[in-house]
Amino acid sequence: MKILVASGNAKKLHELEAVLAECAIEGVELVSLKDVEPYPEPAETGLTFAENALIKARAGATATGLACVADDSGLAVDALNGMPGVLSARWCGTHGDDQANNNLLLAQMNDIEHRTAAFVSCCALVVPAALTANGQPRETTAEGRWEGALLREPRGENGFGYDPLFEPADCPGRSSAELSPEEKNERSHRGKALRELAPAIAALVGA
Repeated sequence: MKILVASGNAKKLHELEAVLAECAIEGVELVSLKDVEPYPEPAETGLTFAENALIKARAGATATGLACVADDSGLAVDALNGMPGVLSARWCGTHGDDQANNNLLLAQMNDIEHRTAAFVSCCALVVPAALTANGQPRETTAEGRWEGALLREPRGENGFGYDPLFEPADCPGRSSAELSPEEKNERSHRGKALRELAPAIAALVGA
């Protein structure tokens, strides 16, 4: 069965591939946005990660007729009352400018000693009505958190987004951008959310 991963980020597709292999789920062919006909990207108007993940998964399922997995994730900083949160990708005002986002966050936290934070991910699976036994669309969401703290300067070349600024609590002394892809998949917020979602994918393909 083909399942659309509603992202152009190859790393996200590979994360889900790794989780499916780990969970021994077979019979799934993951396709990315690059593999389907283009469709309008939905506005991420949700106030929570779950709402935005569902918006993206619904759009992908509606446009392609495929079951669709989408995620929304970001960094929640305790001293900023959980922000940047759902605004993480556009914290600086421009979507996807990682360096500007990181620079702004460092400036905002410059004099703050309390630097605990968490990466949060919500993954959604939307199955179109045509693919369900009862003829009704099915929606499943799962959330994962990765606790840690903000560094005072970026470190590491791996990952993306706020990875160079995030020191995971379970990997003291390293940023998440200094972890190997395997180490990150094992621990990360998205990996945790995808593992929570895996039983719903397994049920879909009859695994």
